[in-house]
Amino acid sequence: MFDNLLSLAIWVPIIAGVLVLATGSDQRAGLARILALIGSLAGFLVTLPLFTRFDRLSGGYQFTEFHSWIPVLNINYALGVDGISVLFIILNAFITLMVVLAGWEVIQKRPAQYMAAFLIMSGLINGAFAAQDAILFYVFFEGMLIPLYLIIGMWGGPRRVYASVKLFLYTLLGSLLMLVGLVYLSYQSGGSFSIVDFQNLKQIPLGVQQLLFIAFFLSFAVKVPMWPVHTWLPDAHVEAPTGGSMVLAAITLKVGAYGFLRFILPILPDASRYFAPAIVVLSLIAVIYIGMVALVQTDMKKLVAYSSISHMGFVTLGLFLFAGATGMELNPWALKGAIIQMISHGFVSAAMFMCIGVMYDRLHSRNIADYGGVVNVMPKFAAFMMLFGMANAGLPATSGFVGEFMVIMGAVHVNFWVGALAAITLIYGASYTLWMYKRVIFGEITNPEVKEMKDINCREFAVLAILAVAVLGMGLWPQPFIEVIHQAANDLISHVAQSKI
Repeated sequence: MFDNLLSLAIWVPIIAGVLVLATGSDQRAGLARILALIGSLAGFLVTLPLFTRFDRLSGGYQFTEFHSWIPVLNINYALGVDGISVLFIILNAFITLMVVLAGWEVIQKRPAQYMAAFLIMSGLINGAFAAQDAILFYVFFEGMLIPLYLIIGMWGGPRRVYASVKLFLYTLLGSLLMLVGLVYLSYQSGGSFSIVDFQNLKQIPLGVQQLLFIAFFLSFAVKVPMWPVHTWLPDAHVEAPTGGSMVLAAITLKVGAYGFLRFILPILPDASRYFAPAIVVLSLIAVIYIGMVALVQTDMKKLVAYSSISHMGFVTLGLFLFAGATGMELNPWALKGAIIQMISHGFVSAAMFMCIGVMYDRLHSRNIADYGGVVNVMPKFAAFMMLFGMANAGLPATSGFVGEFMVIMGAVHVNFWVGALAAITLIYGASYTLWMYKRVIFGEITNPEVKEMKDINCREFAVLAILAVAVLGMGLWPQPFIEVIHQAANDLISHVAQSKI
């Protein structure tokens, strides 16, 4: 029963997506929605045993599966999760369920295809998180772009084609270099494509490591996105439908950071140390400069998109803080904080985009200036948005605080000034989030159309309430999450401390 959990986590949503597609035309939209809900719920329930049955004391990979796929090239269908990837798979399945509920009534044009695209993408992303074979990872990593491209290109805003093409080109360009890197590593490890074999390579000269680092870095940095290759994200968010934005912010960005944890740090430790100062600088630029850019936005989606880049800057900062007696070790606080921050950002950003989507469905505008006084007509909604706004700013007792606090703690250990600069983001985060909240929610109603807005219905209430429980639950009791990560993060730290020169 529990032998094939990972395959189920990948294939249940994909098969459900194909069944939803098979419902065909818009006449059977009701059936498509129900199938999508059952499929996403089944996809989520399948992932829960991964958390409950996960052995927190032993390191290494669990729930492993192995089948030969292309024996001639030594490419296998190999799956396994450690403490880091298990949380991402559950987060992905959870967000997919939320997205199906969020787009329930809103999507009137081709709802079957819309839901199916999300379900298939959910399965592919789970595949990328669980893959133990480099080529299998690459297939899933690239495959998830296709549904995302279609979601933005078909159900997006007026400039949707531009945004989807930009997203596709940016991410594809980076990934091709990664493929070359993977083929080189396979030659070095005797023709194997196993990621564990790559990680266990004993000898890689520094010059080669640096070149490989650049190849992998370009691929994953675009996905995260790090400054200066971040420009595709605000465009994609503004044009994407609500569900697209939720998945893009909550999951897709994490795949990039996951690549750092799985490929760059363990396979290329010396190059990681060599380039660490540069990445710390880039991350601080993302955290501070992008926080300033977010302050001046007039479009709500753009503001939250820039805030996502700023929060992900925190993550990349936490991943590359080397210190210790030898200067070879990653900081355990910062590393675990970065992973917790990713999970938390998944909940918070999905909730923020859901809130903006709720208002957009009523007024069909994302412009901050068109709102004002929303609390007078939508008090329930205003309360939820307040909570998520606070979580976005990193208020204690919300999930946003836990990861950021851990990263700042780790950063102060390494260098006081890095920690101080990173902490500025909390001030920026509070300023742009509250500034938006004040202008949209409080004040007098100036726009007569706002008077006509209705408070949230039962479905919207359910989605926002579930996300609120997740944000508060993780903020008040982060222990279960940290426990799962703990061993895998320690293993990674000891692995990265070994030189390969």
